[in-house]
Amino acid sequence: MSDREKDEHRDERPDEHPDEHPGERPAEKASGNGLAGLVDLLRPRTTWGQLVGGLLCLVVGFAVVAQVQTTQHDTTFATARQDELVGILSDLSQRSERLRGDLRDLEGVRVGLERDVQGETALEEARRRAATYGLLAGTLPAEGPGIEVRIDDPRGTVRSVHLLDALQELRDAGAEVVQVNDVRAGAGTYFLDWSGGIEADGRRLQAPYRFLAIGDAHTMTTALNIPGGVVRTLQAAGATVTITPSARVAVRAVRSG
Repeated sequence: MSDREKDEHRDERPDEHPDEHPGERPAEKASGNGLAGLVDLLRPRTTWGQLVGGLLCLVVGFAVVAQVQTTQHDTTFATARQDELVGILSDLSQRSERLRGDLRDLEGVRVGLERDVQGETALEEARRRAATYGLLAGTLPAEGPGIEVRIDDPRGTVRSVHLLDALQELRDAGAEVVQVNDVRAGAGTYFLDWSGGIEADGRRLQAPYRFLAIGDAHTMTTALNIPGGVVRTLQAAGATVTITPSARVAVRAVRSG
């Protein structure tokens, strides 16, 4: 055998050193870690992935239960018997008829209320117009702001034309209601002279002559006191004129018709 062949044969022999045997290393490591290492390997560990997975499972479970309940609810009529469906339909028809009856009743109440409102409005308007016409015609008493005009005639020089001018001036100044002594002035009121005084609408008046007028006190006072007006004319005739504004003038005299 040559030297090369001996060298090759020597390399193929197993390693004779026991400390370097590869099969003994795991045993040595296991023996070094002991029981504590084994327990550490078997201990369960909780991770964020496990938590998220559990939460997803919970949500999916709720969704499945809700879907099952909805499906069961939707299939109630599908699984009902024919007599049950007839009973349900009859009950719905009765409820619908009651609701229609209630609707008709409410509609009747609404129409009645509208009629009452319209009737009340028309009645109120009629009353308002009647009151206005009554005041204009002199058939109703009246109260309101205005003035009192007192004409004293110590020398008996006041004539019917003076009182007619005073009444006309008050009307032109916006007087709504006028009373002369105990006579309620109207659209056809007239004045006549007689030996003992003045007559108004067939009733005799005696001085002092007293006008009660309801309206704007300032406007009527200004109109009576204009230069050359009623007050100046009466004063020139020897009469004394006193005008007193008042927040409440009561006209009680009324016309018979």
